[in-house]
Amino acid sequence: MSEASSAVARYGVREQIEVASATDEAVESLRLLGYAVLDGGYSTAELDAFSSAFDEAHAGLVSRYGLDHLTAIDEHNTIRAMLSTHSAFIALASNRPVLEVCRRLIGGAIVLNQQNGIVNPANNQRYNQGSYHRDLPYQHFVSSRPLAINALFCLDAFTPDNGATRVLPATHKQEAFPSDHMIQAIETKVTAPRGSFILLDCMTYHSGGANRTAARRRAVNHVYTIPLLKQQISLPDLLGDDFTGDEELRKLLGYPYRTPTDLSAYYKSR
Repeated sequence: MSEASSAVARYGVREQIEVASATDEAVESLRLLGYAVLDGGYSTAELDAFSSAFDEAHAGLVSRYGLDHLTAIDEHNTIRAMLSTHSAFIALASNRPVLEVCRRLIGGAIVLNQQNGIVNPANNQRYNQGSYHRDLPYQHFVSSRPLAINALFCLDAFTPDNGATRVLPATHKQEAFPSDHMIQAIETKVTAPRGSFILLDCMTYHSGGANRTAARRRAVNHVYTIPLLKQQISLPDLLGDDFTGDEELRKLLGYPYRTPTDLSAYYKSR
């Protein structure tokens, strides 16, 4: 496209990023700003099925461990390892557009580090994701390409009223947490429709917002990483060696990348 025919006026530009798809747009936004919104491609019926499976998993968690105990350890609004509760969440973790973005940004093999259901409670109740953080917490470094990508699936729409994710754009490029002055200047609320993914470079500082509505807001968080980073919960051990024969799915779930327990196991892995 020539400078004269371009929709955006510019001067002296010799090079420009080309985008031809939603995936291209998401990759560019993640590289430049550290976040993007990507449609998941699901029908209303599929979203309703995810919602039912989510609610069943949350009810099962409370029934098994007790609400008082979960509240005491601040786990009452989080459902760990969703894919162990229903096959629908295996399919969700395998979303092709999301995996394509991860492969293009991370490069090489990627592993599902974690998949957690998250409830942002109604009526402005305390929410343990409500403070700024990185999804590789306590780390102050930057890298030339992402080591991990967060894909937050919006089971309900994310709106300004129900706690839209707050993002500090481009902070994946700076080692230190920004000053309070800069946070106030650049803080961005990311809204997203039901069925979309909010994608984040895991080094981008972000926070869940306050849910001021009368309805809880549900999401399913995924973190995809290089194989070098250990999983939050060992999915191969949780699911069992015979969980699937699908080699691509086994790679995604981390089966080939488990830490050998002895020398014989290491030689076998070679």
